[in-house]
Amino acid sequence: MTSTQRRSKITPEREMEFYRAALDLLREGGYEALTMEGIAARTRCGKSTLYRQWRSKPQLVCAALRGTRGVKLKEIDTGSLAGDLRAVARATSAKAHRDTVLMHALVHAAQQNPDLLSALRENLIEPEVAEIDAMVRRAVDRGEVAPDNPAIEFVAVQLFGVMRARLLLRGLHADEDFMVRFIEASVLPALGVAAGPDAPVPATAPAGAAPAG
Repeated sequence: MTSTQRRSKITPEREMEFYRAALDLLREGGYEALTMEGIAARTRCGKSTLYRQWRSKPQLVCAALRGTRGVKLKEIDTGSLAGDLRAVARATSAKAHRDTVLMHALVHAAQQNPDLLSALRENLIEPEVAEIDAMVRRAVDRGEVAPDNPAIEFVAVQLFGVMRARLLLRGLHADEDFMVRFIEASVLPALGVAAGPDAPVPATAPAGAAPAG
């Protein structure tokens, strides 16, 4: 209730101004150089306004990252795991060029800043891991994935890990084409899911049986 009352005092348009300013300043100078005073100056507001809406710099940064994302993972439900994960690829790669470098910088800063690390985990990492896990659970419930498949617990780790790994290893961002190919070549086969059509194939179907649907 307190959070709702605090956030209701500004319009969505004004909120987005704060988010954009915070992320622009992050890209320009990094996390350590970012200050609430700097955001206030760029958005022509009082610093107290920011603290009323977000208790701290880490909370504002996390809110900005979540608030400026186009597609929310919780909104994805295509009816098949292959379709869901392809939609995840589109959602996560939409801003790959800008946000991957930014997230690298934040993860590095979080290693030295426990408050930032806690905020990233609570507001970004854990919710998105939970959404990926929910997609896989739906696939298990539909019969697409065997419930005892050992690859289930690694899906979120693979998806989020490969985005960082490609930049580190190749100097390239994980764009949609790369993410879809990775999902189809690595993630879906490990789960026993066909990487072609989005229609689900029951994990319990006998060998040689025709795909369901």
